[in-house]
Amino acid sequence: MSRSEVDQSVFYRHSSARCIYLIVYVDDIVLTRSDNLGISLLKQHLCRHFQTKDLGKLRYFLGIEVTQSNSGIVISQRKYALDILEETGLMNSKAVETPMDPNIKLLSKQGELFSDP
Repeated sequence: MSRSEVDQSVFYRHSSARCIYLIVYVDDIVLTRSDNLGISLLKQHLCRHFQTKDLGKLRYFLGIEVTQSNSGIVISQRKYALDILEETGLMNSKAVETPMDPNIKLLSKQGELFSDP
């Protein structure tokens, strides 16, 4: 496998129309692929050299919920956001409208400069 130049925790193997990605974070590993045989061989290799456990399909990783179906993958941080609201005691807060016009166009040469930014 080759290490990604962009992220040192991502490894990949590409061959004609097939790919495997291995993502490592501390003691968690995520494997994804378009190559079923390749992923099976990689899992066997990891089990021979490391103490690993296959937890099945990815459901939750780094605060991101993953839901898989035949039509695709949906990712969400709903649980993460709810946990933050619970932790900060804001779970029962009322929603408010955005205090600023969301359609406003901000330009770098517009408006007055702050005297002491």
